[in-house]
Amino acid sequence: MKKMFFSVIASILMIYFLVGLLLYLFQNSLIYYPTPLVKHAFTEKIFMNDDETIRVITLNEGKKNAIVYFGGNAESVAHSAEVFFDKFPEYTVYLVNYRGYGGSSGTPTQAGLFNDAIYIYDNIKKDHQHIIAIGRSLGSAVAVYLASQREIEKLVLITPFDTLQSVAQEQYPIFPMSFFLKDKYRSVEYVEKNSAKKTLMLIAQDDKIIPASHAYTLAKYFVQNDLTIKVIEGKGHNTISSDKSYYTLLKEFID
Repeated sequence: MKKMFFSVIASILMIYFLVGLLLYLFQNSLIYYPTPLVKHAFTEKIFMNDDETIRVITLNEGKKNAIVYFGGNAESVAHSAEVFFDKFPEYTVYLVNYRGYGGSSGTPTQAGLFNDAIYIYDNIKKDHQHIIAIGRSLGSAVAVYLASQREIEKLVLITPFDTLQSVAQEQYPIFPMSFFLKDKYRSVEYVEKNSAKKTLMLIAQDDKIIPASHAYTLAKYFVQNDLTIKVIEGKGHNTISSDKSYYTLLKEFID
């Protein structure tokens, strides 16, 4: 009986370590879902950074102020081009295709996405008086980081999180994500240096992918007088932008 007991324990431990190893080895494929190049009728700017080609859809060129948009981990930003073009005619809008996304070269990593955000900002800043950063889901961490390193007029965070590590820990509670995870996207650490004068946080009430608790945890690190939180009821992580109030809230805050 004792031998059988230890055999079962050994089998459980072996499965645990095997699953843990697979999570560690394939974590990038669980975090990033690169989207293919989508044909569209809009202008693109090509940025060369770290020997990578970063394609950025550029709308309403030549405006005094600009919006830089960082999408979610499985988002094709080309699908948002037409609505941004229509809703924000007084702003030049830059929709960033991350490394490996939308025809951009390379492989997405936290270091790469952060580096590209800074590089793009530095290249477009000379053309605009003010820059507004919008980040959705994974992109919220990129936008927060950019706001901690460069001057941002306003910051919009859509379905954001405190740290990717805490989100992953909630999904895989029996594994030590602080040890496993390479790209932790610790937004709570960047908020302290947030340069934005005002921040809007949009939360999906029925978000099952990034529960709202992670957004509220992040909110605690902001100066509360400079933060506006809006909850869109009856919508989830991927459907928040389908609500009729979504772009109305964006426009009211940005304009």
